[in-house]
Amino acid sequence: MASADLLKFITCGSVDDGKSTLIGHMLYDAKLIFTDQEKSLELDSKVGSTDGKIDYSLLLDGLMAEREQGITIDVAYRYFTTDKRSFIVADTPGHEEYTRNMAVGASFAQLSIILIDASQGILTQTRRHARICSMMGIEHFVFAINKMDLMDYSREVYQKISDDITAFMKEIPYKSCKVIPVSATEGDNVTIASKNMPWYEGPALLPYLENINVTKAKRMQEFVLPVQRVCRPNREFRGFQGQVAAGELQVGDAIIVRPSGERAVVRHIFVGDQEVTDCQEGQPVTIQLDKEIDVSRGCIIEKNGRSMVGSAFVAKLLWMDDQPLAVGQNYWLKVSTQKVPATITHINHRIDVNTGDKLSADQIEKNQLVECEISVGTKTVMDLFSKSRELGSLILIDRVSHMTSACGVITKLINQNHNLTWQSLDITKDLRKTLMRQKSFTIWFTGLSGSGKSTVANALEKRLFAMGKHTMLLDGDNIRMGINQDLGFEEKDRAENIRRIAHIAKLMNDAGLIVLTSFVSPYHADRKNAKSIIGEDFFEVFVDTPLEECEKRDVKGLYKKAREGKVKNFTGIDSPYEAPKNADIVLDTVHYSVEECVDQIIAKLSAYER
Repeated sequence: MASADLLKFITCGSVDDGKSTLIGHMLYDAKLIFTDQEKSLELDSKVGSTDGKIDYSLLLDGLMAEREQGITIDVAYRYFTTDKRSFIVADTPGHEEYTRNMAVGASFAQLSIILIDASQGILTQTRRHARICSMMGIEHFVFAINKMDLMDYSREVYQKISDDITAFMKEIPYKSCKVIPVSATEGDNVTIASKNMPWYEGPALLPYLENINVTKAKRMQEFVLPVQRVCRPNREFRGFQGQVAAGELQVGDAIIVRPSGERAVVRHIFVGDQEVTDCQEGQPVTIQLDKEIDVSRGCIIEKNGRSMVGSAFVAKLLWMDDQPLAVGQNYWLKVSTQKVPATITHINHRIDVNTGDKLSADQIEKNQLVECEISVGTKTVMDLFSKSRELGSLILIDRVSHMTSACGVITKLINQNHNLTWQSLDITKDLRKTLMRQKSFTIWFTGLSGSGKSTVANALEKRLFAMGKHTMLLDGDNIRMGINQDLGFEEKDRAENIRRIAHIAKLMNDAGLIVLTSFVSPYHADRKNAKSIIGEDFFEVFVDTPLEECEKRDVKGLYKKAREGKVKNFTGIDSPYEAPKNADIVLDTVHYSVEECVDQIIAKLSAYER
């Protein structure tokens, strides 16, 4: 196969197996480095740990810490071209501590070169890396049995490890698997066949990479564009930008926007600043539609809307966080350009990296593989990883530190509502509002404990009642003493507390009532989710009282107990409060009286009801 196409591959395996040395020697022998790089390499090698011989790993290990310790820490990308093919290689670390970096490299690759030290054979980290590569969608594997020079180029050693590899790979799906004996330091079987191993009749590594076919069979895929940005340079132009994930699109095609389901027709397509009549997979484009519809970052533009809009799925994850994964934890979920709150609802099993066995587990530690169920806080466009790499791959982000906690793939979609149908009623929300002669909406008070939320909400309800309005006040303590008495104050319980309250408020709005809620609701994601449940008739009121003032008031004595360690997970002390950035109303209870605060809210509501 004489192909000039691009091959993206990764080198991985256990620590000190010779990954950087192998690729460095390949580049050096194939004359794929510049003269100044060659001279620098020879000079740097004289002060290294190779007794003055050329240390080929220095071509890949660029960090000072990597050179000092003789290990790879971060992913090193190299681009090179031979007469037959272009390559991008990701040289990844072998230390278990840096497994997350290895997974980053695997996410882009089509082929994996897994190195094995001939003196040690297959190790736990070797197996872990192979399973991660498979999980990330890699279907082509090369096992390079390295350091054959230290084993006197023994055919028996090679055969024993090759048999172990064959047995191990029965557990992993793949399209091609090649075992090549090499010596990264001496150059045996790196670019040309080794004279020291005449018993090996296969190709050397570089010729094998030049000729392997990793092209996936073309299949008809519908157009998918994850929207990254809305382009609005002037009042006359509104375009939606992103990189085409699959399929083709032409001017005049009908599209559907997910998750909203709105439809439109493509009026213009731009690639860069050039207007074109069509676009295809891989191109960065700007699309202009024939009418104004609600599209923002995170939306997915498709031709037929084949992808599922759901709220729960099964995923296979590599856990990367120092803190263990446990059921009930909340994270940010990123699928394509979508970012939504998500909760781990069930751990199905842990996957043993050595045997592939499915083991029961209550929590998952760093660098372990797990299959679990995840529920998202809002409708999300998703697909199986086997069908769509773009809509089937994900990462979980810690909501406090913003560190990436896990990466993984969607293996099964859970349709939670397949037996449920929303029942249409003859007496509608509009009829109830007409009968009560008022608009129904929710006023959502948020702020620290002691900020004055309940006091202002109670005073507001009395004012509205005096005006003849039909209202209902939902107070945090009252709700927790009733319908939510089964919930604690961990983050997952707080998220569920707010979710239930939002659904109650929506039902009351449907009944025609004005609903007032008074809850700390400390997390932005939970308040955003509440608004998505209730709808546009949602007013966020931020009672912006400083922590110091709240502690002075300390009506219930909770701050004192929290400071003494008697109350855990108390907002403002040992649990964060994410203040609203764009609240509809901001109240200052330090400089304004309760009645003045109520006046501000009434003024806002009067403008809304007109």
